[in-house]
Amino acid sequence: MNAGRWHEARTRTKVRALHGPDGLWEVALARPHPRLRPGVISYRGFRLALSAPRRRLEVPIGAVTLMLGFGDQLRIRRLTASARPPVALVSVVSGLTTRPAIGEHDGRLAGIEVLLTPWASFTILGTEQHELAERVLDPDALGVRPERGRWESVGDLAAALGALPRWSERFGLLDEVLTRWSGTGPPCSPRTVRAWEELVRTRGSAPVARLADEVGWSVRQLENRFREQIGLGPKAAGRILRLQRARRLLASGRSQAETAALCGFYDQAHLSGEFKAMTGCTPRQFAHASGTPLPAHSGPPSAERLAGEQTSLVLAPGSSGHGAVFSKTARRR
Repeated sequence: MNAGRWHEARTRTKVRALHGPDGLWEVALARPHPRLRPGVISYRGFRLALSAPRRRLEVPIGAVTLMLGFGDQLRIRRLTASARPPVALVSVVSGLTTRPAIGEHDGRLAGIEVLLTPWASFTILGTEQHELAERVLDPDALGVRPERGRWESVGDLAAALGALPRWSERFGLLDEVLTRWSGTGPPCSPRTVRAWEELVRTRGSAPVARLADEVGWSVRQLENRFREQIGLGPKAAGRILRLQRARRLLASGRSQAETAALCGFYDQAHLSGEFKAMTGCTPRQFAHASGTPLPAHSGPPSAERLAGEQTSLVLAPGSSGHGAVFSKTARRR
C-alpha cells in the first residue's frame, strides 16, 4: 500500500484499552474501505490477557462472522438438540444460524473479527453459503482459490495480520486482501442482493412470495438462490432479522407485549418461544443477564459484534448455557 492508503487506514482506526483487576482488554474498531461496503460491515480487532478463562453465549445475527485468530484457540459449541463436542479453532467462520453458540478461551485471545453480509461472504470466501449455515468451521477447510495469489489461505492472512505491529496496518492489509478476493470470487446475483436488502429493510417481515415477485423469480427460485448465496431460506433468514429487532426493542425499554406486536409475532408467548429457541433463554432472562449498560469510560471495551446491540452474554463459570445460568456481571468483557 502507498503512504496515502496507510494514512487513510490510520484515520479510520479507534483503539481502546483497559488494564483492570481481571487483566488486559484491548479493542480496535475500523470501518472497511468504502469500496468494500456495504458488503463488508465492520472490522473489530481484539487482544485479551485475562486472569481466568472466559465463556460467552453468542446469539444469532444477520451476518457472517469471520474471525482471524493470531495463535490462541477458541473453543466453540453450537447449542442444538443433540449434544455435540466443541470445536477448537484459531480462525473461525460462521454463517447465518438460528441457534446460539458458546465460545470459550483460556483467558488469552487475539485476532480480528470481520462481519460480512451473506452475499458478500459468497463472493469473498468463494463458498456456497449453505456450507456455512448453522455451522462453525475452520475457514481453510473451505478450500483455496488459486487466484487469491500471495494470501492463499485464511491462516496465511491471519498470521500476516498478527505479525504487523499496529492495528491500522492490519486493517489496511485486510482492505487490500478482501478487495482482491471480492474481485476474483463468484459474483452474487443482483436479485439476491435486492431480496436480502428488502428483507433487512423490513426487519425480516417481508413475505417470501412478495420478495420473489419483486425480484422476478418464483418462490422456489428465490429459495434456491438464498440457500446458495445467503445460506438459509428467506423465511429462516427473516426469523433471525425479526429476533434481532426484538432484542433491540426490548433493550430500549419496550414491553414484551409491545415488542411482539411491533415485530409481527402472534403474541407474547410466540416471542418468548422464538427468543428461547434462538438465544437459549427467555427475554426476561436475557435482559436480567445483560444488566444495566455501563458508561463508556467505566468498563472494558465492548465485545459485541454489532455496534450498540447486545449480541452476547458472559456465562457464569461452570454453566452450560441452557436455562440461562448467566453471570451477574455479564456486562464485563
